[in-house]
Amino acid sequence: MPLLKNLRITLEMIKWEHSIFALPFALCGAMLAAGGIPTAHQLIWIIVAMVAARSAAMSFNRLADASIDAANPRTQARALPAGVLTLKFVRNFVLIASAIFVFAAWQLNRLAFLLSPVALAILLLYSYTKRWTRWSHLVLGFALGIAPAAAWIAIRGSLDARILLLTAAVTFWVAGFDVLYACQDYDFDQRAGLHSLPRYCGIGNALWIARLFHLSMLFLLAALVWVFNLGVLAFIGVAAVLTLLAYEHSLISKDDLSKLNAAFFTMNGIISVIFFVFIALDLLIRHSVTM
Repeated sequence: MPLLKNLRITLEMIKWEHSIFALPFALCGAMLAAGGIPTAHQLIWIIVAMVAARSAAMSFNRLADASIDAANPRTQARALPAGVLTLKFVRNFVLIASAIFVFAAWQLNRLAFLLSPVALAILLLYSYTKRWTRWSHLVLGFALGIAPAAAWIAIRGSLDARILLLTAAVTFWVAGFDVLYACQDYDFDQRAGLHSLPRYCGIGNALWIARLFHLSMLFLLAALVWVFNLGVLAFIGVAAVLTLLAYEHSLISKDDLSKLNAAFFTMNGIISVIFFVFIALDLLIRHSVTM
């Protein structure tokens, strides 16, 4: 069926499987808010909201960047510039995914529902920031960084300032990798007049900025563990993230970006999963001890 074929192509276009990037951090926020495992109802609708929000954001980004992708040799084969999908189909997909996100928020609580349009605005409007600011990497980071705070609100119906440490950590984590990703388009961004840190700072300096962003993330994760009074397992999780980030940065240099491939970025999903596992184990052990 044409509909199913277009849907499959759309999911491939937005790399649906990469929803795992921010989801573990959102689940960290949910477990910290619940002090253990949230209810099944809460978990299901948080996951639905996360996947729907990311699907809406990524497909909208492909719409916004369709003409740019068509001009960039690296992205010309994407579904929209290649003519495999129509603009109308992708627009409808954005609308449906956005509606699912708002409905999921409504299923959680009143504050989550009221804030859902604000979250959507952040997620969608990011796509235009590269046209006017070199700091679009941080905007993208914040778009994913709000996930833990949103999950906290989904559980508690209110916001605790402590969870903003995780929001900031995810913001710097994503921003760092987006800076690395932008290094691949250094020449194109100059020709097209697009804004990015590599374009303004050069690839070598951009790599150092990415390292600084990731060091900031590690500091914020350690602060999160401390303010929530978590245990040794949580600190081991931070150490594991440090080890993986150090390894990944060792793979690239300003003279060799060849390892900035799909496998490199898939590793970032592994980082978020590993951190979530250690936080979850720490919380579950503490919860079982206090029962």
